[in-house]
Amino acid sequence: MANLRTYIVEDSPVIRENLIATLEEMVPLEVVGTAEDESTAKHWLGRPDNACDLVIIDIFLKRGSGLGVLQAVRGAQRKLVVLSNYATPDMRRKCLELGADKVFDKSNEIDGLINYCTRLAQGDSGNSAHGALS
Repeated sequence: MANLRTYIVEDSPVIRENLIATLEEMVPLEVVGTAEDESTAKHWLGRPDNACDLVIIDIFLKRGSGLGVLQAVRGAQRKLVVLSNYATPDMRRKCLELGADKVFDKSNEIDGLINYCTRLAQGDSGNSAHGALS
């Protein structure tokens, strides 16, 4: 199982650090970078020398929006996951339309995110019916 190179877009330092610690403990995953605003994320993700397999994106950021990040990076050869407290049915639909592969609610779907990341690290496409709304 290869380490899943992951980039995290999350504006809360506490949530970001807890997410990194949890994922790195439970999944063969390496966080290769982080951003707390849309422009930083788009700049890093837009550089061809910055490679990652997975991007985890919050919707509401310090400046800009996770929706802008999704729109800017969709179509790239990496998985895009939204992790938000605002995973309403409408927001899930909007994220999927903008290219998200999965949407998870921070408050009650962290196990689903961990399972999804584990499947990706094992070489699964991550598109099975398990986990969050797809």
